[in-house]
Amino acid sequence: MTREYRPVFAVHLGRQKTTVLTGYEAVREALVGTGQELAGRPPIAIFQLIQGGRGVFSSSGERWRAARQLTMRTLRGLGVGRAPVADKVLQELRCLTAQLDSYGGRPFPLALLCWAPSSITFMLLFGQRFDYRDPVFVSLLGLIDRVMVLLGTPGLQLFNIYSWLGALLQLHRPVLRKVEAVRAILRNLLEARRPPAPGRGPVQSYLDALIQQGQGKDPKGLFAEVNVVACALDMVMAGTETTSATLQWAALLMGKHPSVQGRVQEELDRDQRSLPYTNTMLHEVQRFITLLPHVPRCTASDTQLDGHLLPKVGGSVLLDKTQWETPRRFNPGHFLDADGRFVKRAAFLPFSAGSESLPAWGARQVMETGRKDGWLPPLGSLPWPPQAAYPNLGLRAPPRPDPVLPLPGPTPQGRAGFPPPSIPTP
Repeated sequence: MTREYRPVFAVHLGRQKTTVLTGYEAVREALVGTGQELAGRPPIAIFQLIQGGRGVFSSSGERWRAARQLTMRTLRGLGVGRAPVADKVLQELRCLTAQLDSYGGRPFPLALLCWAPSSITFMLLFGQRFDYRDPVFVSLLGLIDRVMVLLGTPGLQLFNIYSWLGALLQLHRPVLRKVEAVRAILRNLLEARRPPAPGRGPVQSYLDALIQQGQGKDPKGLFAEVNVVACALDMVMAGTETTSATLQWAALLMGKHPSVQGRVQEELDRDQRSLPYTNTMLHEVQRFITLLPHVPRCTASDTQLDGHLLPKVGGSVLLDKTQWETPRRFNPGHFLDADGRFVKRAAFLPFSAGSESLPAWGARQVMETGRKDGWLPPLGSLPWPPQAAYPNLGLRAPPRPDPVLPLPGPTPQGRAGFPPPSIPTP
């Protein structure tokens, strides 16, 4: 369609006329060149029911700016990107390696790789570390996984386009029930963190910051209870899913491409302080899988782009043929120069353009800490699982939960000293 209609064209999704931007130049001009004019979010039926225009990612205008500023300020204050969180990441990676070693060379589920990054995310959000077998930890991971799968089903896509038909067929009910179960857990965690009397004590978690903001001067009700829960819901969903999907896909793609895996392992064995190819591989994973869906935006005022008036925008950058030599193939060479050094590409926008999108911190913190601090779990040889194929799950892009990958371990008991744990089924 791009060849016939140029990088900017319109399609009708039901009765909604949607302007689609394709290619890096068009998307960058829209998201960066127009300033805040495209910072809004249009009403999407299922997200309107879930969040009602509240939270960090579904809100617009003053509510969005207040939630985003609080979130960014809190994450920086908690040490994201700095030594305090880096130490927690290293500790969690060691726990993960102990779990993997406990399999003693037997197959392990890819879903296990989401435990460590999810634990780090929960520490930042809730101010406490959950054991991998903690009922709250297991329940949240299972519910989040199910919600993301349901959001990508054809029934929910139909509901978003023809909401009256979807409501008639009750297509939205299953995902709303799961979301409400997540909310119930978040409300319990909020109550556990709420101090007996309003005060300005130390902020030790994202929930602490939300609670204090709601207890302070808030004449416009930007941090009323319902919006506090909405912000927590956004962060627990986004912070868990993006990181987990990236790690699972990285393992799966290295199994599919043994030459890439071998080069990464050679670099890790040689020098863990300088890892240009490993860094390249991680960037290419996020480009190849299109980590986040192209969430539509809407204009805050009339906006002209390439002679078009933009009422609503979607975009495509990571598969742009003018920016990537082999956009449909997994190719770490996309981020290497002629001398084998890592090169950051301007068209690498897995999260957003302009101000960095909030989910980015999770995946980056886990990967960069393990890389820079010289401690990465020895994954050994990861063969491609029999009969495994690249999945297509709509809204999100993690691998299917069933492929398993053998991992050599030092002993059947491993460093953890206990038998292989059972993996809870969501």
